[in-house]
Amino acid sequence: MSGRTKRASPPSATDPRIDVLFSGYTAPHVAGTVGLIQDGSRRIIVDPGMVPRRSAILRPLARAGVLPQAVTDVIFSHHHPDHTLNAALFPRARFHDFWAIYRNDIWESRAAEGFHVSPHVRLLETPGHTLQDITTLVEAPRGTYAFTHLWWDRTGPPEDPLAENSRLLHRNRARVARLAQWIVPGHGASFKVGPKTLR
Repeated sequence: MSGRTKRASPPSATDPRIDVLFSGYTAPHVAGTVGLIQDGSRRIIVDPGMVPRRSAILRPLARAGVLPQAVTDVIFSHHHPDHTLNAALFPRARFHDFWAIYRNDIWESRAAEGFHVSPHVRLLETPGHTLQDITTLVEAPRGTYAFTHLWWDRTGPPEDPLAENSRLLHRNRARVARLAQWIVPGHGASFKVGPKTLR
């Protein structure tokens, strides 16, 4: 998926809009996939990490009609720099991870599991790649999208060489594949869940 999500029918004013601002990769360099979700009054960035240059995030954000200072929320799937490095681009956002919400000097502890960032966006605790991983689920007209690092890209890999807990990773892949129709992986283009999707 690149650009605005295609729909079979005109979107409702209450439907979330999903954009992939940048599709990541792991060779020959490393860059993370960066997402934008617009849901009601919330403008949500997922994983503003390593990219070739900041304009790789800012230009598609501008094309989506969103200024950096209008971003209300930033979600980190986990705390590796390739998914967090450009967080400071969004000065007015609150920041979400697996156990808290942060804004300025306020640390609000909360569990991620089941937390609603906005009406159609909720978080799941999905450890595996790291023990602090979370997945962002978006309920959209075409189905549920999962922004997650349980998969690097559509090929998996079958075994994550950096996984802190492979058993949990496979268990959570199966869980997310039951809940979502589309995967937005940590380092690749979006793909549709199917029988051949690695669990």
